[in-house]
Amino acid sequence: MIKKLIVASLLFQFLATFAQDNEKRIDEILKQMTLEEKVGQMTQVTLDVISKGQPFDEKKKQEINEAGLKEAIHTYKIGSILNTGTHTLTRDEWYTIIGKIHQENKTSRLKIPVLYGIDAIHGANYTVGATLFPQELALAATWQPAYAEKMGQITAYEVRASAIPWNFSPVLDLGRQPLWSRFFETFGEDQYLATQMGNAAVLGYQGTNMGHPERVAACLKHYVGYSNSKSGKDRTPIQMSERELRELYLQTFKSAIEKGAMTVMINSSEINGTPVHASHRILTQILKDELKFKGFAVTDWEDIIMLHTVHRVAATEKEAVKIAVNAGVDMSMVPLNYSFFKHLVELVNEGQVPMSRIDDAVRRILRVKLQLGLFTKTHEEKSYYTKFGSAEFANASYQAALECVTLCKNQNNILPLKKGKKILVTGVGGNTLNCLNGAWTHTWQGVDSTYNTKGKKTIFQAMQELGGKENVFFVQGTSFDKDVNIAKAVEKAKEVDYIVLCLGEIPATEKVGDIEDLSYPAAQLNLAKALAAAGKPVITILLSSRPRLFTEVEPMFSAVINAYWPGDEGGRALAATLYGDNNPSGKLPYTYPKYSGSLVTYDHKLSEKRDKDFGFNAFNPLYEFGHGLSYTSFEYTAMSVSKNLLKGNEKIQVSIQVKNTGAVEGKEVVQLYYRDQFASITPSVKKLVRFEKISLKPGETKTVRFEIEAKDLAFVGADLKWITEPGKFDLMIGKSSIEISYEE
Repeated sequence: MIKKLIVASLLFQFLATFAQDNEKRIDEILKQMTLEEKVGQMTQVTLDVISKGQPFDEKKKQEINEAGLKEAIHTYKIGSILNTGTHTLTRDEWYTIIGKIHQENKTSRLKIPVLYGIDAIHGANYTVGATLFPQELALAATWQPAYAEKMGQITAYEVRASAIPWNFSPVLDLGRQPLWSRFFETFGEDQYLATQMGNAAVLGYQGTNMGHPERVAACLKHYVGYSNSKSGKDRTPIQMSERELRELYLQTFKSAIEKGAMTVMINSSEINGTPVHASHRILTQILKDELKFKGFAVTDWEDIIMLHTVHRVAATEKEAVKIAVNAGVDMSMVPLNYSFFKHLVELVNEGQVPMSRIDDAVRRILRVKLQLGLFTKTHEEKSYYTKFGSAEFANASYQAALECVTLCKNQNNILPLKKGKKILVTGVGGNTLNCLNGAWTHTWQGVDSTYNTKGKKTIFQAMQELGGKENVFFVQGTSFDKDVNIAKAVEKAKEVDYIVLCLGEIPATEKVGDIEDLSYPAAQLNLAKALAAAGKPVITILLSSRPRLFTEVEPMFSAVINAYWPGDEGGRALAATLYGDNNPSGKLPYTYPKYSGSLVTYDHKLSEKRDKDFGFNAFNPLYEFGHGLSYTSFEYTAMSVSKNLLKGNEKIQVSIQVKNTGAVEGKEVVQLYYRDQFASITPSVKKLVRFEKISLKPGETKTVRFEIEAKDLAFVGADLKWITEPGKFDLMIGKSSIEISYEE
């Protein structure tokens, strides 16, 4: 312990000295910079601006336009470039592109390095041969932050192996509005679970030194409240109280900033009538003053322009720039022209934006570039990254996919299946990698199969490998929304022992992913009905970005597996689970609704349970938050607390015994919830406060212990301050509950 304390102390002293040296360096650079050079640092354009061909042509070969690059570097002195504009590029292509950018930049006056950013959402998804992990929502279903950290670590390695140092990830929005198209990019509906997973992802991306050649700068998205869309449509108005903002949506960002995250991307929407890009309160007073954020805030795509064209709070684009920069925006993802640069130079010269605001923004940008080590070396040699696309990395993705698989229903223990049985795989998701990976995969929307990773197996292919080609057959049945060959699927179903139906959602994100109906398309539900009528057991796999409704046909299914979007290794993981080589241990990171008119999260208020008969049975989801079955069974006994009265800053230990009462080894997520019996602000029926995933052999018993303190029972009061009020609380694990009291 003493040795660890000494090492920690030395590391702290080193980091403090490093930070002081960086600030002195920044002072020296700022003194040399012209206004144009400063504004250039705040300007970010997309790669299409400096490349040949038309923007948004996903089929084009990505090549640098030399004249365009020179204009960007020397005329507009840009500080950042982003994305691909096309599809996955090879590492050679990335090194050529990034190399030319840095080479041209070396001829600029101050040679301040250009910061390149990329959307590597579930792996380095814009580089050929990279490792693709389960999407964030699927990772959350593992209830193991270690997998989020491993995803971040490997993604950082492979992004840096593409000569890129900045990743627009993780998404720290909460998935509490199922209609929202970016639901799958979140770590679920609960702020505590999302905070633990988000912190782990940031650690994976940045490590303790984001200047290391295997680390990147993380970017927290989308600060703040972006996912709480009133309509469920992307980039539409948000209405929420300050209490809700602070108690739920701010917490993931606050914690990640405390863990060292150095960039945030701003919410594209408006909150209570004020676009976040125009909110001095949110961008400066809360983010920079209250949360002590030392990094920089970057806009999302065209969002300053949209203050004029969409939100209509600025009469001109120039006024939009003034509002946004004065509110606290540090870098503008313009991204298709240099309008931001021109307007901001004029605004500073006219005295409408103070130089102090410009200097603050540039200081923050330079701080990140220095911490990334870009002034010393923009990128490592390609040969350094010997593990890129390795079997080791693929196995890490596979392990995560195994543990995200969530068994929601298993009637009469129909699963696991016995090898040698005849099986029909059908449904839109049964024989495609696109439904395993989802959006942000090889292209923005992830629907073009041209660029899919070579050698990865679909569910059908993986099941054939384990069960034998002579036993496993495939008939598609439907597309996402049309009958392809339902009749043929039904005929084949009559010849097999089991049916594996793979329902799926077309990959999409952002505005493209807006939907009008949360239900699965009628064609897929019709396929389900027809197959059920064939008289063979139907095992259904859900491959969707959010909880799509299938309540009408759910009783027809013998088993239901929620696989989310489990990544390139998802086919193998699902086949292993179906055949019993993997015992499922995933738990739902969100509440799975039964009806479209009842979208209620697990931490609802008691009044939301009030039914039409004035009882308390209105909360009736299809599957509850935290639900997930196993091929074994677990028994919880002997829940206890170290004391029943919690005072001041004391802590209470909570313990429970968990026994594997089944015949196979399994993993269980032990979940500790609390309920405030009475409070000045109406309390939730329960709130997650701790969790731990354990592994148990048949007959084995383990004691799981948690430690909580008063701040874990706190809420945001009417005065917008966190408070733990004296009173009684229920601590709950499974069906066990113990009452404790708190005194100040």
